[in-house]
Amino acid sequence: MITGEERLIALGTGNASARRCYNTCFVLLGGGADPLLVDGGGGNRIFDQLDAAGVSLTDIHHAVLTHAHTDHLLGMLWVLRAVATLMKQKAYDGLFTLYCHASLAKFVMDFVKMSFDAGMQATFDKTLHITPVADGETRMVGGRAVTFFDIHSNKLCQYGFILRLATGERLIFSGDEPLPQELHELAYGADWMLSEAFCLASESARFHPYEKHHSTVKDACLMAEALGIANLVLWHTEDTHLPHRKRNYLAEGSPLFSGTLYIPDDLETIILAQRSRS
Repeated sequence: MITGEERLIALGTGNASARRCYNTCFVLLGGGADPLLVDGGGGNRIFDQLDAAGVSLTDIHHAVLTHAHTDHLLGMLWVLRAVATLMKQKAYDGLFTLYCHASLAKFVMDFVKMSFDAGMQATFDKTLHITPVADGETRMVGGRAVTFFDIHSNKLCQYGFILRLATGERLIFSGDEPLPQELHELAYGADWMLSEAFCLASESARFHPYEKHHSTVKDACLMAEALGIANLVLWHTEDTHLPHRKRNYLAEGSPLFSGTLYIPDDLETIILAQRSRS
């Protein structure tokens, strides 16, 4: 188990089209709980990101997959393949469990049956579990209470979650779409919100976020302010001016949000400690 204060490492921060940074996925570490991997990005670069973050695959026993878009799914399939291989080689101790909604669990298992060799397939249901979760269901995941919810996406089924940190703080993650109005009550007063922000509002005519069911930095900050969020993390962005993204996004968002605003770069660590709203 990885110990120490609870922290989030942004393994990737880009949207599906990003090439200058990895697709959005992250890992939660410390706080007396097991590491939790959330989504896998779009390919086997997930291994480079974990290596650079100093996280061994053999330390990860719990993962969440939000939906089946390639920039979230494909990296997780590589993780499953690698874990199954390590198990087959008796180089991985314990169980690995992936949590996702039921139709996605079936999709993943169908892929495993078509693509993985017999030795790797033999690990599934024995030491490697694909566990379906339901809308509103709470499970203990590696020492954290995690409540899953359907975000009511118009594109395809996608789940977010709320979890309790070791400090008792509440963290909400709605996947790669903005939290819909009918679910705002889930987020009121949350200590942490992890939100997509496809682009700057000033560049919406260029990137067309609304056509893709995404939002802008301005939208995300206004929503978080209305919900009384203490700490807001924005990612799943475009990557056209990556060296200036943090500065530009903070400049647009900070005047609209009175909490603490984070615009992480790939592999940046955020310490998940209590920070009160001003």
